[in-house]
Amino acid sequence: MKNELIVDQNPKSSVAEAIRIVRTNLQFSSADKEVKTILVTSSIAGEGKSFISSNLAIAFAQNGKKVLLIDCDLRRGRLHRIFNLENDKGLSNLLISDIQANFSGYLQKTRIKNLFLLSSGSVPPNPSELLDSKKNETLIELLSKKFDYIIFDGTPVGGLTDSVIMAKYVDKVAIVCAVNYTKVDQLVNTQKTLENIEADIAGVIVNKIPDMHSSYYGNYYVED
Repeated sequence: MKNELIVDQNPKSSVAEAIRIVRTNLQFSSADKEVKTILVTSSIAGEGKSFISSNLAIAFAQNGKKVLLIDCDLRRGRLHRIFNLENDKGLSNLLISDIQANFSGYLQKTRIKNLFLLSSGSVPPNPSELLDSKKNETLIELLSKKFDYIIFDGTPVGGLTDSVIMAKYVDKVAIVCAVNYTKVDQLVNTQKTLENIEADIAGVIVNKIPDMHSSYYGNYYVED
């Protein structure tokens, strides 16, 4: 499988530099409060949401911060594959256990210094209910005290409530869209859905911009 961790493998690339710009913009996106928890979502599948969240987490970790990347896609999570780690137990399993006693056993070290992963875990019959539970809220509060930054890789907003639920628990939400893939009305609907619950939207990350000087794609952050 293609290595998607560009910020680690090719740190001097235009893609890695663009991700670092996203990191900086998110760090300074609020003058009133500290930004520690960030949800990365999109409108539909295939826009590169997991690619962005993985590389963004690496960028924060490379800046000397202790970072946790959480796979909140309890239906089709794939962060464990991106980082080549196990998924026999993850967020879904933790949320039906004793959080206080067990959470540390669910956090996996990645090969990236300062970066840990909480994978999605077993596919549950009730993903939305688990994410909308008091236990999930308690878990996020607990983990926020242990890490400098937490990046949540959510589900697409279109057709699912999971990321709408998660948006209530985080400091900022970043929306990923893809050039020549995401329709304007899909992006507008995603923004309106999140605004309706008063989510704090930091901006839109435009993904899969053809780069004439690279075999990869460029990614750029736009303040809304």
